[in-house]
Amino acid sequence: MTEPDREPFLYVVVCAAGSAAGVGELIGAARRRGWAVGVIATPTAAHDGFLDLAAVEALTGRPVRARSRRPGEPRPFPAPDAVLVAPATFNTLNKWAAGIADTLALGTLCEAYGLGVPIGVLPCVGDALAAHPAYRESLARLRAMGVRFGEPAGTGDFPWEGALDLVARPAQARSQPTAGPTSIPPVNTS
Repeated sequence: MTEPDREPFLYVVVCAAGSAAGVGELIGAARRRGWAVGVIATPTAAHDGFLDLAAVEALTGRPVRARSRRPGEPRPFPAPDAVLVAPATFNTLNKWAAGIADTLALGTLCEAYGLGVPIGVLPCVGDALAAHPAYRESLARLRAMGVRFGEPAGTGDFPWEGALDLVARPAQARSQPTAGPTSIPPVNTS
């Protein structure tokens, strides 16, 4: 449950897709619904022009994160009450389902399952990639983990505000994990 003296905190994981430039719409909608927001971007999304980092930082009041903390650095975000992945790419979804945590974004997603927080995803995957059997298997595995999916979208008219409907209201966040090991401590990627 969210601490009474702070706003519920939403992690938004942004992947390198053309629609990523519109993530400000999601941030604005989340703020209107009472969420504080922190953005974690894949390295390509953060450094190859998919996001206007200064604009996103102005909207959230926090730095966009694309790398893990160095030893001794303070945690820039509180623990999440929910996580949204939007847009979610073929690469990120397949790596996440396989448990690969080779970036901060993927490590955060792998850890979120163990935290038991609601996780929502808006895929942005073309038809040719979506036809790949590994992708279908990855979606099945993530759904079995309790991940909630919105309708796949292209780069136009991305359903940003609808993504918020995939995660529990702030008062309902912080449930216990429904599956998975609880005796193994999670890797601290934040």
